[in-house]
Amino acid sequence: QVQLVESGGGLVQPGGSLRLSCAASGVIFSRYAIRWYRQAPGKAREWVAYISSSGLTSYVDSVKGRFSISRDNAMAYLQMNSLKPEDTAVYYCNAAGPGLDSWGQGTQVTVSS
Repeated sequence: QVQLVESGGGLVQPGGSLRLSCAASGVIFSRYAIRWYRQAPGKAREWVAYISSSGLTSYVDSVKGRFSISRDNAMAYLQMNSLKPEDTAVYYCNAAGPGLDSWGQGTQVTVSS
């Protein structure tokens, strides 16, 4: 059974940094593309960042230059710098590919002074 578990969320002041982690089990993680999404209260879930199995990355415009996605064999990461109040959301990781579309439970990120 595939399981993804996010961690690293918390409360941070504007301008601060957090590093989110996504741990995978039950799957050969390296075979799949990884995406980070977020969902703010009252808003639809939004795609944030993507990394392919070969390491190609892309980002939503609102986080370009501030967020960085990376991965190793069994983990994915989202380094978030220069955080803004509008980055406040529950952040989810997703692993997708042939025969797989798996989500974690999410981790709360709150940016507030």
